[in-house]
Amino acid sequence: MKITNQTDIFGRRDFLRIGSLGVGGLSMANALRAAQKKEISCILLWQSGGSPQLDTFDMKPDAPAEIRGEFKPIPTNVPGLHICEHLPEMAKMMDKVTVLRSLRSKENNHERAINYLLTGYLPLPTLEFPSMGSVISKQLGPKNGLPPYVAVPNTFPSYGAGYLGGAHNPFIAGDPNATGYQVRDLTLPVDVDWARVGNRRFLVQQMDAKFRSVEASPDFAALDEFSKKAYDLLSSPTAKKAFDIQSEPEALRERYGRTPVGQGALLARRLVENGVRFVTVAKGWLNYDTHGDNFNICKKVLLPEFDKAYAALVTDLHERGMLDSTLVIGMGEFGRTPKINADAGRDHHNKAWSIVLSGAGMTGGRVLGATDKTATEVTDLPVEPEDLLHTFYHILGVDASHEYQTPIGRPAKIINDGKLVKQLLA
Repeated sequence: MKITNQTDIFGRRDFLRIGSLGVGGLSMANALRAAQKKEISCILLWQSGGSPQLDTFDMKPDAPAEIRGEFKPIPTNVPGLHICEHLPEMAKMMDKVTVLRSLRSKENNHERAINYLLTGYLPLPTLEFPSMGSVISKQLGPKNGLPPYVAVPNTFPSYGAGYLGGAHNPFIAGDPNATGYQVRDLTLPVDVDWARVGNRRFLVQQMDAKFRSVEASPDFAALDEFSKKAYDLLSSPTAKKAFDIQSEPEALRERYGRTPVGQGALLARRLVENGVRFVTVAKGWLNYDTHGDNFNICKKVLLPEFDKAYAALVTDLHERGMLDSTLVIGMGEFGRTPKINADAGRDHHNKAWSIVLSGAGMTGGRVLGATDKTATEVTDLPVEPEDLLHTFYHILGVDASHEYQTPIGRPAKIINDGKLVKQLLA
């Protein structure tokens, strides 16, 4: 059961529209580790539905027309590296990007593949595993009074904390491209003053324990924590500053693109700049699921949005001296079929696809892994979801072998094994 449903039991207004604020305690051990190691934040530009590898970063211009498609490759600022013509901004900064062309998965269904890639576990009907952002929230905790894990504009299935409990679900930021954008938990309703907020906080603290035990789920038990953290967030100058995207220069906002993805990426930069540890930015749910009209959708909407957002984000982070302390990921749950279908679309393909990575000290201007002549199968450096997450956790300073206790008392590692992709760390 989701926390938004649980808050409905008490009434949203009585909880100051708290929503799913991600919070978590920072232990002394974690604090000492953080002091000894450079802290790395993460921004995930999530391509929900699966980005077509042949139409982006693994083009096969010599393949038959029914496979290579309509798009042409263009050179980049890295000699010998070509990408799609509809990614011109990225072409100018590929020296800061690693292309990994050899992802593969055991899942070919959206929901299961998303869950697998974001948790490092094949889905089970009896246990919901935590997503990467929620693990970061649990392991590293909040900083500067900001939630450790934020989703822009919204949360989707498999983004959540699973058995870790609702306290580690993402804080939902909304759409920063919306006119008059405001974050719901940073603005009081016009008819509520701070005295009433304080009283409500007191009332929450005094709520009858027996009444609260009606529902024993971790999400429900986290409501008191939500209320306290929402109160802190409401009164935090740092939080207000972090979410104040309107203060950015107009020229920079245009550079990112006046789209939910572009403004989401800009907001993500502001958030990590102020202490948020993990931000997911998505256009929406399954937007890349181009079973029909793939080429028109890609060239008119999907690729221009992603191109401007990713290029502007990485360049902006670099110019601010933040790129070495930020891991930027562009990926979806799988790729698309090499063969174009009768509806001018590409279907689900989990045997090989590409993702792009920047920052966190990673060497740019290179391609890792390879596929065959039609981008159907991986031929070099196969990487499974467990391997990818193992490597991401290593970069972010989290021990992927750490074990949690599930609600039934059984130990479960953060991810289901997996190996370090050492080539990404070079």
